[in-house]
Amino acid sequence: MSPYIPLSVAIVAEVVATTAMKSSEGFTRLWPSVLVAAGYMAAFYFLSLTLKSIPTGTAYAIWAGAGIVLVALLGWVSAQTKP
Repeated sequence: MSPYIPLSVAIVAEVVATTAMKSSEGFTRLWPSVLVAAGYMAAFYFLSLTLKSIPTGTAYAIWAGAGIVLVALLGWVSAQTKP
């Protein structure tokens, strides 16, 4: 299996967790807070699988860079759809 598959899953999990963080309202709402925790746990787990095949610096650069771009894109799309 390609190491980029678990890296992609890690990126998506991190983006979901980061996006859910606003909805958790400072971790005062249960289900969004659970989604944040589960998302980050999944992200780090799948990132650790990736590190068996890809050097740490390379994997982290791809993970962080793609995560930043996707979160920024989701924020931009969200801002465009608000009245």
